[in-house]
Amino acid sequence: MPLTEPHDDNLSQEEQVVAVPAAGDLADVAAGGLGDPQTSAEGGADAGTADEQTAADPDAEQTPEPEPSLPEPVRQRIVSLTAAVLPGLPGDEVPVPLRRVAKFAPNRRARLGAPVIAAQLAADPLFRQRVTARVLADAGDLGAAVVDGTAPAAADPVEVAALAYLARPRGWRQLIDASGAAVRAEADTAVVAELVRQAEQRANRADHDRAVARVEADKLRDELARVREELGQLREESRQLARTLRESQARERRASELLATERGRAARAAADADAELRRARARLAEAEAAAGVARASAKEARSVDDARLWLLLETIGQAAVGLRRELALDPVEKLPADFVADSFADSSTATSTGAAARARDTDDPARLDQLLALPRAHLVVDGYNVTKRGFGEMSLEQQRKRLITGLGGIAAQTGDEVTVVFDGAERMHGLPPTPRGVRVLFSRKGETADELIRRLVRAEPPGRPVVVVSSDREVADGVRRHGAYPLGADSLLRRLSRS
Repeated sequence: MPLTEPHDDNLSQEEQVVAVPAAGDLADVAAGGLGDPQTSAEGGADAGTADEQTAADPDAEQTPEPEPSLPEPVRQRIVSLTAAVLPGLPGDEVPVPLRRVAKFAPNRRARLGAPVIAAQLAADPLFRQRVTARVLADAGDLGAAVVDGTAPAAADPVEVAALAYLARPRGWRQLIDASGAAVRAEADTAVVAELVRQAEQRANRADHDRAVARVEADKLRDELARVREELGQLREESRQLARTLRESQARERRASELLATERGRAARAAADADAELRRARARLAEAEAAAGVARASAKEARSVDDARLWLLLETIGQAAVGLRRELALDPVEKLPADFVADSFADSSTATSTGAAARARDTDDPARLDQLLALPRAHLVVDGYNVTKRGFGEMSLEQQRKRLITGLGGIAAQTGDEVTVVFDGAERMHGLPPTPRGVRVLFSRKGETADELIRRLVRAEPPGRPVVVVSSDREVADGVRRHGAYPLGADSLLRRLSRS
């Protein structure tokens, strides 16, 4: 069936395209073919009248009607259809504002160019007719039905309204209104369905809440029964407590009566005690007088003893002065350890038989303070044996400095002679100043610190307490044979930590 060209109420008669081929020939319309005006079946009876009016007044123009208000889905569909055919139009048929939009990607063309496309469709009827020709060619039978002014019952109302807006046949506004009503009906149906769904959800929640409320009511009834039972128990306990309180009050009254009786007895006992105290003070005064007499007698006896002791010490002192004068002994400037530091001793020198008697078989660290308390004690320390055991993470220079400083504190506290021995062929440089009372020795080339320690012990006179600190078992056994007191390095480290 032949189709009529889409009718546009906003175009003049000169711009109307009246002849439109059948649906199979819509491509020719897209190519730009335009015919003479032709009326539709509905308006055929009035065609002659329109031609006569045009002939009588060629300058007459139709008053354009305002654009209809389109539902949002219809507007979006019109823009989508136009954006789809826009790249297929020749460049000179695309309005200038849309030429840049035609270059967009398909998904961006309808989204970003929607305002410009809608404006051009409303303002440019010729551009709309060109778009309509291509859209109707793609729409097929549905497009032909819309051009005839009819809408199939099974067609999408949004699609029908979009095609009617673009083709604008006779009664196109009614098609748009009908499609808008259908869209609104669908929206209303969706709203109603949503409201029904929400109502069902609320009903389900209400049922659930009722079930929960029933469960909670059961729980509350159980709780009420339990509370009532506990209340009964509390009432029984209250009655028992009241009975116990009455008994306690009765006992309290009896105790108050006994307390009053005991207070009378205590008052009498206090009076007796005061009398006894006075008698005791009298006896104490007598005892103090007797003690004063005894102290005077003891003081006199102690004066006699002090006189005897002073006379004895004076005799001993004069005897010692006479012995020193007889032996012609002058005060010494060097000690035995100083001679060992200056020269080698004969390794085959015999030790005194009495030296072994001074040996002590003990490694108790608590012995260090006791041994250093002996008169004129000599402390000999195996330097690196102690430092590597106590603070081996330091450099050798720092180890020596820390040990020598600590030994200086011991020498200052005890007043004893202290000698520390290190392995080394020659004297080390960078040593801190030697504290008062501390001697620092280094073994010579060809000699170890152990040998130097043994020579120091052998050089001491029999009877002088010599304490050697070393965890080396060979050193401890060697000095013990010569009468010294060997102690482990831990005893000295703990002693230094207390300083």
